[in-house]
Amino acid sequence: MPLQEWLRANYTPDAEARSYFSAFRFDNGSALPAEKINEYTVNASVIKAVLRLMASANALRRVGQISWEAMAGTVAYFKREFGHTLPESMLRFRKKVAQFKREGYVSLISGKFQNQNSRKVNYRIERLILSLDSLPERPFNTTVAEMYNQFVCGELNVYDPETGELFDPEEFTDKEGEPIALSETTVANYLNNPKNRALRSKLHDSAWDFNNRYRPHHKRKAPVWAFSKISLDDRDLPRKMADGNRVKAYYAYDVASGCVVGYAYNRLKTADLFIDCVRNMFRLIDRQGWNCPAEVEVEHHLVNNFADGLIRAGVVFPFVRWCNPGNSQEKRAEHFNRVKKYGVEKRSQVGIGRWYARLEANRPKEEKVYDEFNNTYKEATYTYEQLVADDIRAIREYNNQLHPNQKLYPGLTRWEVLCRYQNPNLAPVDKALLYRFIGEEVRTSIRRSKYCRVHYEDYALPSPELIGRLAPNDYAVEAYYLPDEQGNVPEVYIYQHGAYIATCCRIEAYNEATAEQTDKDREAYAEQAKYNAQFDAMIAREKIRRVRLLPGDIPAHEEPEIVEAIPAALPEAAEGFDFGIDYAALAKQEL
Repeated sequence: MPLQEWLRANYTPDAEARSYFSAFRFDNGSALPAEKINEYTVNASVIKAVLRLMASANALRRVGQISWEAMAGTVAYFKREFGHTLPESMLRFRKKVAQFKREGYVSLISGKFQNQNSRKVNYRIERLILSLDSLPERPFNTTVAEMYNQFVCGELNVYDPETGELFDPEEFTDKEGEPIALSETTVANYLNNPKNRALRSKLHDSAWDFNNRYRPHHKRKAPVWAFSKISLDDRDLPRKMADGNRVKAYYAYDVASGCVVGYAYNRLKTADLFIDCVRNMFRLIDRQGWNCPAEVEVEHHLVNNFADGLIRAGVVFPFVRWCNPGNSQEKRAEHFNRVKKYGVEKRSQVGIGRWYARLEANRPKEEKVYDEFNNTYKEATYTYEQLVADDIRAIREYNNQLHPNQKLYPGLTRWEVLCRYQNPNLAPVDKALLYRFIGEEVRTSIRRSKYCRVHYEDYALPSPELIGRLAPNDYAVEAYYLPDEQGNVPEVYIYQHGAYIATCCRIEAYNEATAEQTDKDREAYAEQAKYNAQFDAMIAREKIRRVRLLPGDIPAHEEPEIVEAIPAALPEAAEGFDFGIDYAALAKQEL
């Protein structure tokens, strides 16, 4: 037939239709299945071929006068060849073509997609299943299926604990009013849907489990420069002491190098543990001559007390990152703790691991003692000093291992990366400010216009002019300092009523016997003499001008009296000297 021949010759796949159906998304964001994309593309191609035929006068003259019955019959004839799913009925086919002309490609998408009415388990039933699973007993999937079927059959009452509203079984029936019963497999499938598993985990699991299993995480990369960011975290050392407790440790890691740059230990997990770690880190920074880290990453536990001072952005550290509670994967220090534990400690220490570890090699040996407590195990114990010494040794070994990113730092250890790749944009440590938060504090006073005494050592002001900064009639000051590893205090920072006064260096005593003096003694003498000379110069330069007071009955400003001057008589001409005259006798006569 001419009509069939024309359609066979002029049928072409519609590329525009395939692009449309491939990019189509429902309201919930889901896409069409691949087989439906192919089906709808073929249907659109057939309808477009029909429309081209009806719009072409030449084609109509070639095939002759056609009717909708003939067109529908021809399209039905090519159903097997083209693989379309268009209706074979003339009226339905004609209606579909008219709808396509009005609405376009979207008219070919079946209304059964995303239609809750076509599902046996609709949205309401699915939410009821999840609600039954929310019971605090955390029932099995089979128990949830049993409770659901009992409810729709009127054998079980279900209510909302917040509103007290009873659920109505009549709302969970089909069109004939019959209860919609579900099999155990159907209920299990809906409960194990990935979205529903996340919803159930939020309700049943701990915040840590939900966060680490289902909640999305960020993808990050480590900084390149050392001290761009440091991360701090506490940890219990794996092995126990004789009393059954574990040593509490606190570490500070440089994120770029992975180095441990600060550590502290204590029997208790208190704020002192955190402060001791920060002190240890800044002792290292001072000893190496490094600048202050740009950013610190901490958790709320133990550090909350320092949120308005030491760990406040812009005070000591320019940037502060507070990690979310329970989100251990966020802290870089957590990852470094694991690398240190299983990369170094496990090689040299016995009993490193966890009894529930997935890998058998990471499960330490435990032997249970069957006594009246039924909770006793044979475990090796160690002294506090042993555990601390072993951990410090592990830190040194860890720091001197090759950096894991050998592509970026070829041949360098973690410690070498820390030393060589210091961020060039860092600011120096402001010790006067820092030691107010992490240093020791002693109340003392300025003596003899020069020094203050701290722990039996004298510390001199850098200049005698600074005594002018003290409050009137108040020589009391607060001295802040941080001893080094040997307990030495080379300098203290003094404040008065919260205002910084000066940095005072220790006064070195010199040997007063000249015959025994060394170069160091002479330097100490010169330094002290220099201060005394500055003091004397200040006293001389600012010497108080003396004044005198007039008696009270004399006016301060009296008008001067004008007196006429009388010319003085001219002296007589001196006579010549005569040795025969007794000038002494003449002088006495004139008196």
